[in-house]
Parts: sequence; structure tokens; C-alpha cells
Amino acid sequence: MYALGSLLVSIVQVLSMIITVYQYVIIGVVLISWVSPDPHNPIVRFLRQATEPIFYQVRRIMPRALFRTGLDFTPLIVLLLLSLFKNFVLGQIYIYGQRLMGPR
Repeated sequence: MYALGSLLVSIVQVLSMIITVYQYVIIGVVLISWVSPDPHNPIVRFLRQATEPIFYQVRRIMPRALFRTGLDFTPLIVLLLLSLFKNFVLGQIYIYGQRLMGPR
């Protein structure tokens, strides 16, 4: 059972790092949106391509009343959902993996 617990803990740590990097990418998109970036810039294109599929899915289920405010709440919602997933779901899997590893 130690091997399975160790595998779960390792997977959680890798997923946590990936989510953290993606959160920084979202923050980068938000910061870039405050200025008018060149849409042909490779960095801007990468940031948009990395975030727009997720943003599109969230925008589809958001109430239309939020779009009338002139502010895009999509990045905030995605950041909150990622944080919830990282802290709750991955946290529970991490604890389960620790229990499988047994006392040290």
C-alpha cells in the first residue's frame, strides 16, 4: 500500500504545480487585458489560446446579467474554481495517499 500512497501523493503534487502555473497564466491574461496588446504577439496568442477554451465554457453557463456590467468576471470565477479544486479535492486525495503510506 505504500507504493500506491506514494503514487497518489506524487500525482497530487504534480497536479498542484500545474494548477499553480495555470493560475499564473490567468493572472497574466488579466494583466495584459488592461492594456491594448498586439494580438499578433506570440506571448499574447499563447496566453489567449491557453485560457480561452476554459473561459468559453464558463461564459456559457454564466448568467447574462453579468455581461452587462462591462467587467469580465470569468477569470475570477476560473481562479476560484481552480483554487477550490486544488485545496479541497487534491487535498483530500493527498490525505488519503498519506494514510495509505502509513505511519513513519
